[in-house]
Amino acid sequence: MAKGIIHYEVGEQVDVYLLIKSVTKGIASNGKPFLTLILQDKTGEIEAKLWDASPEDESVYVPESIVKVFGDISNYRGRTQLKIRNIRPVHQNDPVRVTDFLEVAPLKRDEMMEKITQYIFKMKNPNIQRITRHLLKKYEQRFFDYPAATKNHHEFISGLAYHVVSMLDLAKAIANLYPSLDKDLLYAGVILHDLGKVIELSGPVSTSYTLEGNLLGHISIMVSEISKAAEHLGITGEEVVVLQHMVLSHHGKAEWGSPKPPMIKEAEILHYIDNLDAKMNMMDRALEKVKPGEFTERIFALDNRSFYKPTFSQS
Repeated sequence: MAKGIIHYEVGEQVDVYLLIKSVTKGIASNGKPFLTLILQDKTGEIEAKLWDASPEDESVYVPESIVKVFGDISNYRGRTQLKIRNIRPVHQNDPVRVTDFLEVAPLKRDEMMEKITQYIFKMKNPNIQRITRHLLKKYEQRFFDYPAATKNHHEFISGLAYHVVSMLDLAKAIANLYPSLDKDLLYAGVILHDLGKVIELSGPVSTSYTLEGNLLGHISIMVSEISKAAEHLGITGEEVVVLQHMVLSHHGKAEWGSPKPPMIKEAEILHYIDNLDAKMNMMDRALEKVKPGEFTERIFALDNRSFYKPTFSQS
């Protein structure tokens, strides 16, 4: 079995099929256009530059298309890149398909559905439970297919659901340590906080932002969805406003995109859980690419830090 793109080392040659995740056009210092390609397989992604790109190249090398690439793995400013020597689109008889290159969550959809259903079943507050169940059912298909983001963390098929499942387990452990926390509210906040991303994002493949995503964002979208769900179910009262606050405040600070700071104990914990799970996912994925005794590439979302993988580590 061929090794994944993230497991190649600097200096190695590659001759592989890869999926184009995204394409950005630029102009080089010599005035000629080039394309920055983000290429991926099931293990992860790598950046490549296609220099002196022609108008034909721009029309051929587009997101969601598969290419055959021959080149070298290099290091540029601390980041691994694929230096292209030859690239071509796939032929009709090439034995590949898009699904061969898509990274997926480590848990199966049915397992995640069962776990989330159990957490909803444990909710004792009928208003919170009904709103949560209604919205999850409304967007169930997309919720279990979509990534949690376009980049940085859980940016893979079913990443959104996997992020939520991990957060629910964290929430359960923390609530057991601090019994004064309202589990219903905390679990509902975890399930709903990023659900607006099924409208904010375009889908599980070559994910980008929709018009609603660019103009509204998942937080505003979800606050509106909670309001519509409550009206549809005939639910009034404080629970609706508090659930909306959980969503509004989960980024923690205004500079991090949060319209309101957490002003309820469970909202504060939700922010910490969300932050912790996202950062752990970023670090784990970066450390997977390096050997013991090496540093990762700089992770922009983590203050542009590199992380060291100890030689005695068993993970």
